[in-house]
Parts: sequence; structure tokens; C-alpha cells
Amino acid sequence: MAGHDSDDTLALPGFDRPVRLLAVVAPFYRDIADDLIGGARAVAEAAGAEFEVVEVPGALEIAPAIGMAHRQTDHDGFVALGCVIRGETTHYETVCNDSSRGLTLLGLQGACIGNGILTVENRAQAEVRAAPDGQDKGGGAVAAALHLVALSRRWGSRIKGVGFKPGGTEEPGGA
Repeated sequence: MAGHDSDDTLALPGFDRPVRLLAVVAPFYRDIADDLIGGARAVAEAAGAEFEVVEVPGALEIAPAIGMAHRQTDHDGFVALGCVIRGETTHYETVCNDSSRGLTLLGLQGACIGNGILTVENRAQAEVRAAPDGQDKGGGAVAAALHLVALSRRWGSRIKGVGFKPGGTEEPGGA
């Protein structure tokens, strides 16, 4: 945002038990992806979180991979990392919109996700945003995931009803 002097970032949350994060990375632009991973790993280590990395072919595969991991693994949170640079066709809009939409839908289902997929006009913008000593969007994505993990743990013991059955209510006959 032009003219914006400073960012107001939250301090990293503290945890009473270990946090396991999975970073799903689309390495199409390898140097950019490596910078995003470096920044993400540094913030995860600063928070004392375990940090695992897996790679997928492109940004559109990040949300499905996170969805599978959310259902099939015991990771507490997820970090989406990649870069989409505008080209000459409308493919840019499709990839940006659909990858973001997929991550949002997973988040609404309870996955704690930090979105570090860069959507930029050119390589120079990507380099500045990815650099751990620049805007460090990889580190920011880890911080976002950690904050969501903290909220999930804070609210995780509260169970609400689904549909017509209120939470904590037994069916007649003890079913």
C-alpha cells in the first residue's frame, strides 16, 4: 500500500505444548520459494514450532494438498507458499483467485492456514516480498498460522450443536 509508513504486527503467540506446522510450497520460481521458506522457517523456529515442508507442482495444488493434510495428518497449522507473477493471459487471475478461494474454504472448515502465496505484477515485486530481510511474507504466513492455531486451541474445547441437535445433548435411549 503506497504511503503506508509502518505495519502493526502482533507478537507471536506462546504455546503450552508443541505446534506442528506443514508448509506446502509451489516452487515454480525456485529462488522466490526458497526465500519464502527461509523466512517461514525462521519465524517457526523463533516460536518453537516444528516445521515441515512439502512441495507441489503449482499454486493451484497448494489448497488440495493442505486439505488432504488437514484430514489425514496431525499438523496443527499450515502455511501456503508460492508465487504467481502476472503474464499475458487471464491465467493469472484464475490461479490467484482459485488458490485463495481454496485456502479460504479450508480455513472456514477449521484449518489454521497462513497464506504466503505472492500475487505480483513482476519478479522485482516478488523478490522484495519474499526476502526474509525484506517484507518476509513467508515469515508473515507462519505468524498468521500460529495465531490461528492459538485461537483454535483457545476455543477448541467449546462444542456447539450441528443442525437440529444441540451440543452435548444425548438422543433418547442414549444413542
